[in-house]
Amino acid sequence: MKIENSLPLTQLPEAPPHMGLQFTVATEEDFDDIMAMSQHIYGGLDYIPTRYTDWLQEHNRTVILARKHGKVIALESVCVIDDGETVLVEGLRVAPQERGKGVAGVLLRFCSQLVKSKYPEVKVTRLTRDDQLGPKDFQKYRLITKQGILLVRFRAEQLKSRLAELSADGDMLTSPSAPPSSSLQVAPVRLDDTAIQRLYLASDLMHDVLPNGNIVQDWQPFKPLSSNMDILLKKDIDWLVDDPARPSVASLCTWPFRVPIGDHWYYLNIDMFGKDLALVRRQFLCHLRRHTATLKGHVMCQMFLDPPLWKPMEEFCRRALGVELVKEYTEQCVVESDL
Repeated sequence: MKIENSLPLTQLPEAPPHMGLQFTVATEEDFDDIMAMSQHIYGGLDYIPTRYTDWLQEHNRTVILARKHGKVIALESVCVIDDGETVLVEGLRVAPQERGKGVAGVLLRFCSQLVKSKYPEVKVTRLTRDDQLGPKDFQKYRLITKQGILLVRFRAEQLKSRLAELSADGDMLTSPSAPPSSSLQVAPVRLDDTAIQRLYLASDLMHDVLPNGNIVQDWQPFKPLSSNMDILLKKDIDWLVDDPARPSVASLCTWPFRVPIGDHWYYLNIDMFGKDLALVRRQFLCHLRRHTATLKGHVMCQMFLDPPLWKPMEEFCRRALGVELVKEYTEQCVVESDL
């Protein structure tokens, strides 16, 4: 399954004439126009500045722009995953002055037509949302899984000092009555590529740990398939698990990257799978120690976790780590519809 980024424009379906839109495949030269359109999107946590060039080079992805009078007013990225059966919609955005006019819906339908005409074997469209789903949404989409979103911010220098104090206190996690063999006494295990393949693909050990059997990495939902693992292993991801033989909690953490909030602002994304609060805390601290060790400046850290764990983790972050909560509880929902 291959989607060429250089599709001839004559192969693209026509835009609805009443909208006055023209659809084109994005190129390197469009970057500045896209950034101008995307100011303040996602609360400053826009990932496209660091990924745009990579997106254009991915063989299974196409980035489509909507133009009006020659000006870029909307973008959508479509990526074929799951052995060619799923098209993943990402990065959807519309210029502020064009919102509320139906542009997003037209762009979504256009990209669906494009994928369906070129790749009829694709069966479903998936996307990940963090807004409140209503009755109309459930008429269009099936809910696949959901995670709570915990977003906090801190200065890296201050957090490092607090983490050092926690380390001296034994992380405040291990119960004094826990036996030496307890999993709480054992540090999380960092997985290499071979161990990742063995745990996620060659066994069913992760089935009950993953949310509805999906690896949801930084808003991207993947089924545990070899073709998807090829995509994931090309990324800079830190993979942890509590026990490779009998996993209860696993996590994936991106390496921090700059975000356009201001100078020296970084974003750290942690996807947490499992329901054991103490083990979730331990892996969270492990990621923080490793990925903030060399940072200087502000960090926005977003963790996705089992919804019942949100409140106790929020309290732990505020009281034990002294970090600031950015927003109250919201949900990351993976939804899909037939193509």
